[in-house]
Amino acid sequence: MTAHPVAHRVPDLGALELLLAVARLGSLGRAARELGITQPAASSRIRSMERQLGLALVERSPRGSRLTEAGALVTDWARPIVEAAEAFDAGVHALRDRRDSRLRVAASMTIAEYLLPGWLIALRELRPGTAVSLLTGNSAAVAERLLDGAADLGFVEGLDVPRGLDGAVIGHDRLAVVTAPTHPWARRRGDLAPGELAATPLVLRERGSGTRQVLDAALAAHGGLADPLLELASTTAVKAAAISGAGPAVLSRLAIREELAARRLTEIPVAGVHLSRDLRAVWPAGQRPTGPARDLLGLTRG
Repeated sequence: MTAHPVAHRVPDLGALELLLAVARLGSLGRAARELGITQPAASSRIRSMERQLGLALVERSPRGSRLTEAGALVTDWARPIVEAAEAFDAGVHALRDRRDSRLRVAASMTIAEYLLPGWLIALRELRPGTAVSLLTGNSAAVAERLLDGAADLGFVEGLDVPRGLDGAVIGHDRLAVVTAPTHPWARRRGDLAPGELAATPLVLRERGSGTRQVLDAALAAHGGLADPLLELASTTAVKAAAISGAGPAVLSRLAIREELAARRLTEIPVAGVHLSRDLRAVWPAGQRPTGPARDLLGLTRG
C-alpha cells in the first residue's frame, strides 16, 4: 500500500484559523471580516478544506454557521496546531536581530524553548508595537549579556541569582533522570541510589547551564558527577541522545512531557536527591525593569 505524505492531509494554517474563527463567532461572514478576507473567499476555503479531509465541517443557514460533529472535533484538533504556530512565529520573530528592537531579552535554553514563546505572544497582544530581540544561551551566558548591557531582561534556571544581578522567582521546575526504554535502568524495580547516579557517565548539558548547576549541587555529597558520557550545548541535543539510547540523561520535565507520554523516554526515580530548581527573571542590580521589560515580567507571573 502506498503511503501518502501527512502534509497532503493537513489543511494549511489559514484554513485552520478560519475554522477556529467560525467556531468562535458562529458566522462565516464575521469570521471572514475578522481575518480580513471576503466571504466568498472564506466559503471557498472551507469547501476546499472539506474536500481535502473528506468531511463536512460547517453547516450554513440564514441564521449563521455552525460546526458539524466532525467539524467540532477537527476544531479541537486544530486549536493546538494554530497555537503552536503562533508560538513558533513569536519566537522566530524575536530571534531576528532587529535594529529597531526596543526590548532585548536573553533567556536560557529551556525557558527560551518551552516558556518564552507564549509570553511573547501575550506581550504582542498587550504592546503590539513593541519590537523584541531574543538572545539564547546557558544561564551563565544570560548573566554575561545582562552585565555587558546587551540585554534588558533575562531568564535563567538555577539555584540562585547570578552575581551582579537582581531577580524574582517566576516559576519552578524539576529535573528528571531519563533513559531510553531499552536501557537496563528502565527495567529496575527500586529507586536509583544517588551514589550510582553520581558514578554513572551521563549525557549532560555543558557547565554553566542551570541544569548542570542543580545536578552538581545535588550530587556533591555523593561523590560528585562522573565525567560526562556526552556534553552537549542544547536541551534538544541531550534529549535526542537519550532517545537514541546513548545513555541516561538529566533533563527538565518541561522538555520531556511529550516524550514521556509517548514512552520514547522513561523516567528513573532517584532516592533522596533534590532536583527541583527555581525559574527566575533577572536584570542588572539596581535597575528595576521598566516599560516593555516590566510588562513582560508581569506576564510571566500571570
